[in-house]
Amino acid sequence: MNLPNLTNKKLFKIPLSYQCKSIILGSLLGNGSLKIYKGYKNARLSIRHSIIQKEYFDWKVDKLKEISSVFLTKQTGFSSNCKLLFQSICDERLTDIHYLTYSNNKLNIKRSWLNHLSAESLMIWWLDDGSLIGGKSKGVLCTDGFSKESVQILMNYLEVVWEVKSTLSERKFKDKSYYRIYFSTSELKKFFLIIMPYLPVKSMKYKVEIKYKDKELQERWISIMNDNFKFIENDIVQ
Repeated sequence: MNLPNLTNKKLFKIPLSYQCKSIILGSLLGNGSLKIYKGYKNARLSIRHSIIQKEYFDWKVDKLKEISSVFLTKQTGFSSNCKLLFQSICDERLTDIHYLTYSNNKLNIKRSWLNHLSAESLMIWWLDDGSLIGGKSKGVLCTDGFSKESVQILMNYLEVVWEVKSTLSERKFKDKSYYRIYFSTSELKKFFLIIMPYLPVKSMKYKVEIKYKDKELQERWISIMNDNFKFIENDIVQ
């Protein structure tokens, strides 16, 4: 890995804990957003999750206490798949992050702030927007909301900093193009080895359960997962 020295950078100096910033930045690529709403001076972080991911959502809320002395956590909608919403306080520290990551109140993908992503940030990005495909032997990050140029910046960042290669795929829907990041089995394994030690809750382990046709490879991957999951206590991953 080629992690840059960031000690003199503005984002590094923002007075929030390393983990809090890691979660915020990872969430910006996934299910989170930083907005400065009309009539407000400072930015607020919002995060949405399906209620079926409540354990993971609750973990995020617990780890964001630094920015949530006042916050709203509620269910929105009435279906069986309703959403959970977290909103932080409006905070000057979040405004500083907003100015470094947003342009015209829209997320701006740039290496200058991507360099501050941690392995835990990548874990959050994957749990938010990653999926196993191809019989659960390959992976995709659903970056539909980003431009082709932004997705290419993300892919370059993953390869240069974390040594994980990926490919770009274009999908068209109603004459609009969407771009996604795809991982082969070997590159997905490398990516998972980076993020698995940070997986916070057992209910999300399905996100990294690669399926191999070869029985020996499958047993080896189960063993690797058991070695990496910090929340497992005498619990064998099946």
